[in-house]
Amino acid sequence: MKRELNGFELLGLNSYSLGLSTAAGIFTPVLLPYLVVTFMPVEQKNTYLAAVRVIGLAVAMLVQPVAGLLSDRCTSRWGRRRPFITFGALGSALAMVFIGLSPNYLGSAADAVSRAALGISLAYVALVAGSMVLHFFSNIAQGAQQALIPDLVPKRQRGRASGVKAALELLAVFLVLLAGPLVDRGQIMAVVGIITAGYLLTMLATDLFVKEDRLRERPAGGVREPVLRLTALTVIFVGITQMAIRLVNFSGGKLTGMGASPALKVGLLGLAGLAAMAGSILVGVYLGAWVGIGAEARRQRSFIWWVINRLLFLAAVGSIQGFTQYYLRDVIRAPNPASATAQLLAVVGAFLVSSALAGGVLADRFGRKRMVALAGWIAAAGALALLTARSPLQVTVSGAILGLATGCFMATNWALGTDLVPPGEAGRYLGISNLAGAGAGIVGAGIGGPLADFFNRIQPGLGYEVIFSIYGMLFLISILVLAQIREPGK
Repeated sequence: MKRELNGFELLGLNSYSLGLSTAAGIFTPVLLPYLVVTFMPVEQKNTYLAAVRVIGLAVAMLVQPVAGLLSDRCTSRWGRRRPFITFGALGSALAMVFIGLSPNYLGSAADAVSRAALGISLAYVALVAGSMVLHFFSNIAQGAQQALIPDLVPKRQRGRASGVKAALELLAVFLVLLAGPLVDRGQIMAVVGIITAGYLLTMLATDLFVKEDRLRERPAGGVREPVLRLTALTVIFVGITQMAIRLVNFSGGKLTGMGASPALKVGLLGLAGLAAMAGSILVGVYLGAWVGIGAEARRQRSFIWWVINRLLFLAAVGSIQGFTQYYLRDVIRAPNPASATAQLLAVVGAFLVSSALAGGVLADRFGRKRMVALAGWIAAAGALALLTARSPLQVTVSGAILGLATGCFMATNWALGTDLVPPGEAGRYLGISNLAGAGAGIVGAGIGGPLADFFNRIQPGLGYEVIFSIYGMLFLISILVLAQIREPGK
């Protein structure tokens, strides 16, 4: 029987989530877009931003579940999870320092060689390499960290533990506010200092306050089969998405060669982009489910449609967040786009946390599917508001709406998923939902980035209108697929 934990232990248990949330809130939406537009041609910034994100997320898709699997079998005297968290945090900090030094390559002799040989800056090559290493180490730590609450917290305390986690993640939102002005001033190493301090201090808190018992005997069975299965899942999903990206790029080239009008390009290529995103999700999840759970997939259609619903929503909201800084820069003409992005994320985060707390209660009263559908409608309204926004205030209002929708969705969709998995097989089934985490960014950013650049060349700002319209449609499709989900007992 698990013993009751005191306040310091609950804080320590969740502390590394603060480090992860701080890094994610600063690196992806604030620091990464700034570095990409500094290193690469402005007219191709969305494409190059998408490439960095896709490569990093492909690493995350494989590493995080493998790290969780290996930590399940760790017999270290320090426990199962803390060695992985410590190793991952130290590696993440080193990777961030490497990324912070990447601007030093600009204008160097090696940079000139890289531009001549590869057509891209050595600084960008270093950024891609650093991002891959960062995702590798960060997901080693995260794969182990997310198992701490199931491992150590008794069921009667899990609500309190989740509350501590939510409070720490809200604190991370306000730490992001410190980073925005520093990025606008080009003080990259100061931003790196905030992120690395977050990794290392929260790692120390975890090591000091979390008490794990040593695993005396490894579980039966090997790791070869599940690792091969996870590798196959990653290859399938990334492969399908890359095929969709190539199809969209090919279509754009053909339309340009035919001399198609801008309106025809928007209509046909916009529909092609929507079909590519939604199709990648449908095919990728179905094939991934067959690899992950085999013939049982035929009997677990509701679960598969739940993963599809989750991926559609997260692909849309995550991609909107990823391209926000460029939207503020190019369309709203914000003088300090990194600071404006950080301020917007703080508003989104505040509304997200408040609606997540309320969403769980409302789902118990009105039903999971009904609340997930409501979140989809609210998110679609937020995307529409963003499409029509032409001032910082209007963007903030649309961000608040999207924050409300995302918080409600995160609280209720996960609860729906836990209801759908077969008893005693939660770990096996919910592991497939990792597709909806890393996979969301691969689909939304990987296809959306090149589309944005293509249409921005036709008319400045048009690309964001097209991809935000597509993301709004993904929210609506996520509502439609709920009809395929049958809740247990109903």
